Amino acid sequence: MSSSATNDRNAVPRLRWNWDFGPLLAEVDTSRLLLLLTALADVGALGAAARSAGMSYRSAWGLLRRCEEALGVPLVVMERGRGTRLSELGESIVQLDGAARLTLGVAPAPWECRLRDLLAPVVRAVPERLRVAASHDLALADWIEHGRGISFDLFWRGSEEGLAALGRDECDIVGFHVPEAWSVAQAENWLGRWLKPTLHVCVPLMRRCQGLIVACGNPHHLQTLADASKRGLRMVNRQRGSGTRSLIDQLLAANGLRPENIDGYAHEEFTHEAIAATVAAGQADVGFGIEAAAIRYDLGFVPLLWERYGIAMRKTTAAAVEGKAFLARLQGNTFRQRLIAMPGYEPLPVRAPGAWAEFLG
Repeated sequence: MSSSATNDRNAVPRLRWNWDFGPLLAEVDTSRLLLLLTALADVGALGAAARSAGMSYRSAWGLLRRCEEALGVPLVVMERGRGTRLSELGESIVQLDGAARLTLGVAPAPWECRLRDLLAPVVRAVPERLRVAASHDLALADWIEHGRGISFDLFWRGSEEGLAALGRDECDIVGFHVPEAWSVAQAENWLGRWLKPTLHVCVPLMRRCQGLIVACGNPHHLQTLADASKRGLRMVNRQRGSGTRSLIDQLLAANGLRPENIDGYAHEEFTHEAIAATVAAGQADVGFGIEAAAIRYDLGFVPLLWERYGIAMRKTTAAAVEGKAFLARLQGNTFRQRLIAMPGYEPLPVRAPGAWAEFLG
């Protein structure tokens, strides 16, 4: 066990401790591992646990695999239709960590008080961090994971859920996407369900391709979701409230398909990576998501449509120093080069925050 001071500038000064699992896991960030295992014990789904622990689905999966390879025993068990649960060893580690924290939590209290008193005369208040609710995107996730150079709190939320949160002032910025085939009137009517043109502005960031995620080589020769339904194949779906779920439902309706007639329609995942991982694990025959997720897991991809991904915010946020700094980074060359390097992405011309009608222009 080792103790260290927290590096969160907005947190109350305190002591923290971490486990040292010895040479087998010497290269592992044990604090991240414990966060992930504890979250998984609570929610029973790897995607949700990864978000709770502040990491991408890919990072969480990789962390677990590295630990399991080093230990030679599983920490989690994945079961079709039942999500992901802790193994006996994983559950024991979480229980031990919880008991230890209860026992050791009292000891640092006097030292934490002395540290707060020592720092009180010199510590200056830090401005509140921007709260960003964004529809899941691999390019955005990679940008965050590899250092974005700006402080904000991000939460993965479906497009509709995020826009609703912005309309209720529960977040400062929202990331959302709409099909390029939509007319300006369709986009305005959709955004108008949550936002007001007098209060909010939009900024288009990128184009991305969505389609069918299938096994390598597309062994079932799928071209549409209707093909999957006709052949009785297993599907993995996105969660309600996500923009991708809306696209899926629109495609099904356009082909006269009823959700209850599709095997796996009720099997929901929260990210594009989770969709690809499910197909890669053989737990579904087809999913719907972005091309980059399929490529990342060495899967096949059938392109169906292009869409625009961008952000919305209050006009006051766009005019504030924090909002301008966020936009400058997200529209900067580093992020644009990342888009160019990823399959199924294209950067859009840099624009100032503007009216909704310009989002599809």
